[in-house]
Amino acid sequence: MLVLAIESSCDETAAALVRDGRQVLGNVIASQVDIHAEYGGVVPELAARQHLRACPLVIEQALRQGGATLEQVEGVAVTCGPGLIGALLVGVSTATALAYARRVPLVGVHHIEGHILAILLEQRVEFPFLALAVSGGHTHLYRVDAIGSYQLIGQTLDDAVGEAFDKVAKMTGLGYPGGPVIDKLAQRGDAQRFKFPRPMLHKPGCNFSFSGIKTAVLNQVKKLPQPLDEQTLCDIAAGFQAAAVEVLVSKALRAAQDNDLERVVVAGGVACNSALRHECERRLTARGMEVFFPSPLLCADNAAMLAVAGNYYLEHGYTSPLDLNARANWPLQTVTAPLQGLAAAEE
Repeated sequence: MLVLAIESSCDETAAALVRDGRQVLGNVIASQVDIHAEYGGVVPELAARQHLRACPLVIEQALRQGGATLEQVEGVAVTCGPGLIGALLVGVSTATALAYARRVPLVGVHHIEGHILAILLEQRVEFPFLALAVSGGHTHLYRVDAIGSYQLIGQTLDDAVGEAFDKVAKMTGLGYPGGPVIDKLAQRGDAQRFKFPRPMLHKPGCNFSFSGIKTAVLNQVKKLPQPLDEQTLCDIAAGFQAAAVEVLVSKALRAAQDNDLERVVVAGGVACNSALRHECERRLTARGMEVFFPSPLLCADNAAMLAVAGNYYLEHGYTSPLDLNARANWPLQTVTAPLQGLAAAEE
């Protein structure tokens, strides 16, 4: 099956052409980073307006990359939640219009499900596995038994880890987005100079909390002479990153052990972080576990990742109605039939 996938949940407008849920023929992403950088974060209304401009262009480019025409598309997959409601509506409206005009089936896909399954576009990973989904809006641990079967094991109780990276970068004047610049500075910093807390590290369970680390950084910054010199910025970045990564890896290790899982997939934008990759490989492989990371392009918000689940659902006859609606909040839960799960989400 040749699937056209569309992603517009936040500030990336993306389209992809994927065959059989595995072969990426075209994958185009239009970033809005420069637009939102001056505001220190994503402005929802600006994001939605930019999606309106970019959506037709990325679809055209994805088809051109894939050497196909719209007439050859056999199904359409789209992110219908969770995310910014205005941004989501652009993608959902475009996808439903295309599916109606071409008379092909449509399926709405959960954004985090896309991230979790992106690894299957590049590597073979046997089920079941533990998924650590880390991004600007999400920090979750799931047991993944199959496509469409997800059990929540742990989640953040406040800020997502990617959000904490962005806020720390903003309070130290490093700009937006914060993840890449903190990662880069941390490599030249002394993580021992500033010891930041590891919230919930030793508490039972697999939930996370990152607001305390963020507050500790802010309090430390206020005590230091201003403006901060370059080495101090590097040391703060290193200390903050070390604290966040230790919590993520420790909780993932605990979740994998408690659930007898030997494979761990790390997905989402924060999966690009070099320290997280290094510590996962060091600590998890030392316990005999296999660790999988998608390539950086598939860690970021993209449309190709949607086609894994999208293709599976379409081939098994699970489709969404043409009045499919976007959902700003949509928990990813275990579903015995994806059609029932999609229908429940619409009610």
